[in-house]
Amino acid sequence: MIDKIKELIAEADSFKAQSKEEVEAFRIKYLGKKGLLNDYFAEFKNVANEQKKEFGQVINQLKNTAQEKVNALKEELDNSTDDNSGNLDLSRPGAPITIGSRHPISIVKNDIIDIFSRIGFNVSEGPEIEDDWHNFTALNLPEYHPARDMQDTFFIQTDPDILLRTHTSSVQVRYMENNQPPIRTISPGRVYRNEAISARSHCFFHQLEGLYIDKDVSFADLKQTLQYFTTELFGKSKIRLRPSYFPFTEPSAEIDVYWGLETETDHKITKGTGWLEIGGCGMVDPNVLTNCGIDANEYSGFAFGVGIDRIAMLLHQISDIRLLSENDVRFLEQFKSAL
Repeated sequence: MIDKIKELIAEADSFKAQSKEEVEAFRIKYLGKKGLLNDYFAEFKNVANEQKKEFGQVINQLKNTAQEKVNALKEELDNSTDDNSGNLDLSRPGAPITIGSRHPISIVKNDIIDIFSRIGFNVSEGPEIEDDWHNFTALNLPEYHPARDMQDTFFIQTDPDILLRTHTSSVQVRYMENNQPPIRTISPGRVYRNEAISARSHCFFHQLEGLYIDKDVSFADLKQTLQYFTTELFGKSKIRLRPSYFPFTEPSAEIDVYWGLETETDHKITKGTGWLEIGGCGMVDPNVLTNCGIDANEYSGFAFGVGIDRIAMLLHQISDIRLLSENDVRFLEQFKSAL
């Protein structure tokens, strides 16, 4: 039996491996729980007393030889793997990096900001969680105006004076409170309405409102500003202003742009009229100016608002407003070219 162990020692000493799997198989064969060494250690008690010393020595020699061989082979294979990295061709192009894309809301918002920045408008922002004064009262909305109804507004239950803003006009109020005319600012942002969610409406959406206050500002100034805006954004120069009503402007009007009737889609989105409503506007009510600490006898101004989501749907032919908030990568990847 001692001679057999000596043969195993020679076999282990001469063992070579080309992979870590072969090294692991060798280790299990000799050093594993069911390996040869355990078998010989179990046999030790049956060896004659005069042979136990020599038997123990050759077993330990087999154990040491096998363990040293495993360690040496593992180190050799690790070094050979590291050496292969030096053979890489560093001049080859790397793995392609996926190009991200902007959200269509961001694309349209940035385009509108760029258009108005060219005529001197800055950008103002405000909180989405508002109080009654900035969202309603300062904007000339009476206490029992329908816009205050729970069906339209998300109120905070713990405080009926706190709500989610229903328009970005609240940002204009804050801006007027902290700045004196001349004022020329636009306020993009997300707003909330307690409405049913469908393909054409959502409980939250994005608005962009503009405000211009100075001496001798007229309705003609408002129309010319909107004319410039629609021409730059849509490439459509024909607009019309239809009389309307908003509590914070007087007179007030709806903004329509002539989209045309060249395609079937044009007929569908304009309901066969060729005209498309894109927002509302009007001259700032003197009461609003007074509420914000501006002398209504000395200054006048105009305000307007457009829906960013609707414009994005129009420009990019998006049929369902819910796609704008679902973060579907397949949908967003279409706008890679719009960076």
